[in-house]
Amino acid sequence: MTTVKLPHTPSFRLDGRRALVIGASRGIGLGCAMALAEAGAHVICAARGRDVLDETVAAMAGEGHSVEALALDITDLDALNAAMAEIASLDIFVNSAGTARHAPALETAPENFDAVMDANFRAAFFASREAARLIIAGGKGGSVINISSQMGHVGGIDRTVYAASKHAVEGMTKSMAIEWGAHGVRVNTICPTFIRTPLTAPTFADPERVEWIRSKIKLDRFGEVEDIMGAVLFLASDASALVTGTSILVDGGWTAG
Repeated sequence: MTTVKLPHTPSFRLDGRRALVIGASRGIGLGCAMALAEAGAHVICAARGRDVLDETVAAMAGEGHSVEALALDITDLDALNAAMAEIASLDIFVNSAGTARHAPALETAPENFDAVMDANFRAAFFASREAARLIIAGGKGGSVINISSQMGHVGGIDRTVYAASKHAVEGMTKSMAIEWGAHGVRVNTICPTFIRTPLTAPTFADPERVEWIRSKIKLDRFGEVEDIMGAVLFLASDASALVTGTSILVDGGWTAG
C-alpha cells in the first residue's frame, strides 16, 4: 500500500461567490465578467452606459449566467459609495474602467492629465478600498483585481501620463496587499499589452503605431480579450491562494526586453 500523499490542483470554480466587475459592458471588462460567470460566480456587471450594459447583461443571462446590472461611474465617489452600500456581500472585485488621452509630454493639457489620473488611479484606489471593506466584512477573504497595463512597468511613446497612472496602480497594489493580507484579501493586477478593444481602436488605426506594437510583442501577434480571461479567473480563484501584491503581465513578451 502506498504512503504517498498526492496533491490535487486547487479549484478554478467560483460557485457560490459574488463578483463585481467595473467596466463590464465591453472590451476587457466584458471578458472578465464572462470568465467569472462561466466559472459559476454571480456577477454584478457595472458600467456607465446603461443601454449597452443592459444589452450585455441580457446576453449573459441568455446563456444561463447569474448576472445583474449596475449603472455606475466610479469617478463619482458619492455614487460609488452609495452603490457599494447597496451590495450585501462581495468575494471578488475586478476594475477594468479606465481612459487614455495620449499625447507627447510637452503637449499634455492639464485637463487631460487630470482626466486620466482621475479615472485610472483615483477611482481605482477608492473603488478597491470600498470593495475591500465589503470583502473584509464577509470574513472569508477574497480577491481585488485591477486591470493595469504593461505601461505600469515600462514607458511608451506619447504615454507619459497613462504610464504614470498605471505605475501608480502598481504601487497601490503592493501597499494594499500588505495592509489587507491579514484579512485574507489578495490584491493583484493584470497588465495587458495592446488588446483589440474600443479603447485601443485609434491606436490600431495608425499604421505607424501598429508597426511599433508588432516590433515589441515577441509572440508576434496582438492581444485579444480572450487572452485576459484565464488570468482573471486564476486571480479570482483558489488556484492563486498565495498570490498577492503582484502583477500578471499578459504582454506577449513586451516587457521581457
